[in-house]
Amino acid sequence: MSSELLDALVLLEKEKGISRDVIIDAIEAALVSAYRRNFNQAQNVRIDLNLGSGTMRVFARKEVVDEVFDTRLEISVEDAQRMNPNYQIEDIVELEVTPKDFGRIAAQTAKQVVTQRVREAERGIIYSEFIDREEDIMTGIVQRQDSKFIYVSLGKIEAILPANEQMPNEQYKPHDRIKVFITKVEKTTKGPQIFVSRTHPGLLKRLFEIEVPEIYDGTVEIKSVAREAGDRSKISVHSDNEEVDPVGSCVGPKGTRVQAVVNELKGEKIDIVKWSPDPIIFVANALSPSKVLDVIVNENDKATTVVVPDYQLSLAIGKRGQNARLAAKLTGWKIDIKSESEAREIGMYPREETLLNFENNELEDEDQLDLQDDMD
Repeated sequence: MSSELLDALVLLEKEKGISRDVIIDAIEAALVSAYRRNFNQAQNVRIDLNLGSGTMRVFARKEVVDEVFDTRLEISVEDAQRMNPNYQIEDIVELEVTPKDFGRIAAQTAKQVVTQRVREAERGIIYSEFIDREEDIMTGIVQRQDSKFIYVSLGKIEAILPANEQMPNEQYKPHDRIKVFITKVEKTTKGPQIFVSRTHPGLLKRLFEIEVPEIYDGTVEIKSVAREAGDRSKISVHSDNEEVDPVGSCVGPKGTRVQAVVNELKGEKIDIVKWSPDPIIFVANALSPSKVLDVIVNENDKATTVVVPDYQLSLAIGKRGQNARLAAKLTGWKIDIKSESEAREIGMYPREETLLNFENNELEDEDQLDLQDDMD
């Protein structure tokens, strides 16, 4: 074995992060294969690599038996004991069978096998690293683009950003730095394949974890996310600590925290609402920035009918039904919105038993509306 090959082992271990033992195992397997193929040998052999001297030797391994049937695999007990009187039946005797010029032949033959094993080991390291990053956020650099995908460098590997995971309000140019959400890591014959997204609700959640310390340390919890990427999103938040305002924590001083997320998402509007275990309160909050007069719950169908002031009907429904649609996704409840006058005509409103606990909701709505006006 040449000193150049030994140097290559050190370089691979240092630059690729692949254990020297893995590389040596690959070389030994390749040399065994090369010996059998080039010298038409079928016996069981072992390769001895001396990394200190840079030499290699081939040993045939033969079992000690009473009667020899295959001289390539067996040796008689008499012949074995001539070499060493201590050999007994079923022991293994090793005989050096290193061919002349084997180093040159083996190096040529083993090169492809060694390269393949090293590549597989490197792919395994990359896969192990990224499988732990599924549903996590990373910063990547846009490399190139074709008709289907944008290719984003994540350091050791290029990730794929499919067309349906790209935000409609964004243009991606080479060398742009973008944050992406890792949706899936797959093993393929060509190595690990990483799929990323800019539209996944998980990206919004991870961005808030970065910007809001109270979310990162668990004081505030994001309970649900509803997103129409590039346009508008809603998140519901909750804290078990009564002294912590979960909505205010996410908004930040003068809106700085939510604005940082909005900037990363290129102006996507974000409503932050307070989660409640009570569907009446939660649905009313989710329809922010609209004011809500009443929420009538149908538990069997998991549906609600919401009454809003006449002048707030269009705000509650939203442009192309977006506000109501996002509120339904956020809460998991079907939402049917009726104006106050319509509800009065059919006798649905007012209801004495729910002349209601919306004083708090109204205050939250006004705060949220102010925030939305600021972002608009």
